Parts: sequence; C-alpha cells; structure tokens
Amino acid sequence: MRTITDGGGGRLAVLVRGSEIKKGLGFYTEEADFLQVGVWAGYERGKVLRAHNHNQAERTAGRTQEALFVMRGSLRASIYSEDDRFVAALDVNAGDILVLFAGGHGYEITGEDTFVLEVKNGPFPGVEKDKRFLQTGR
Repeated sequence: MRTITDGGGGRLAVLVRGSEIKKGLGFYTEEADFLQVGVWAGYERGKVLRAHNHNQAERTAGRTQEALFVMRGSLRASIYSEDDRFVAALDVNAGDILVLFAGGHGYEITGEDTFVLEVKNGPFPGVEKDKRFLQTGR
C-alpha cells in the first residue's frame, strides 16, 4: 500500500495494488475516514457472514471522498495538494484500488477499454457546489 501525503503529513490518497491484497477481510481506510474501503479476499465457498442491519448514527462529512476500483484497463491519476500543488502521478492498473481523501485529482485513461468502479459519499450537491476545477493545463 502506498500512501500519498501533502509533504506536511496530510493524507491525500492511498493506492492498494491488487497483488498486495491479503486473504481475509482488510480495510485500507481509518475508522475516522468518512469513506470506509475494504476488501473481502479469498473466502472459501460456504463461509457465512452474519446477517446484520446498520443502526442509524449521525455522520458528518465536510467533503467528498472517493474510491476507484480499476476493473479492466488502466489509468494515470494525478494527485494535488489542498493548495493545488502537483504531488504525485500514480499508474493504477486492473485489480488496483485508489482511495482519495483530500486535495485534488485528475485522471488520464491509459489502457484500452478501461472499466472503473467509482464510489463516493453522497448526496451529490451538484458540480457547482462539489468541485473546483484546477488550472493544470488539462
């Protein structure tokens, strides 16, 4: 797992390579993160996960956090700090998971016929309220 920070300790993103995923249940976010991202891996036929219902609990999120799972193909993610400074370029391939916590990001599709599952917290307030586009040349 690779953690991308802003240089001052602020966590911007986490990249989990598919090859790094261990058998069992593993989470790649911290309990305080609004978006919780984990993987169930290598469970055998017949394993039972107890039925449950989630209790109503007040949750507050000040921003959108998102996770990408590259199902097929590949992309390059550009990661930016809160002050729009370029921090890292990450090549994300089929089977990889990218979790974005803060700062900015942009994507370039690098593989043919790329399929990505994106999950983010909602509700979505609309582009005008949710996004501030960066002046990066792209």
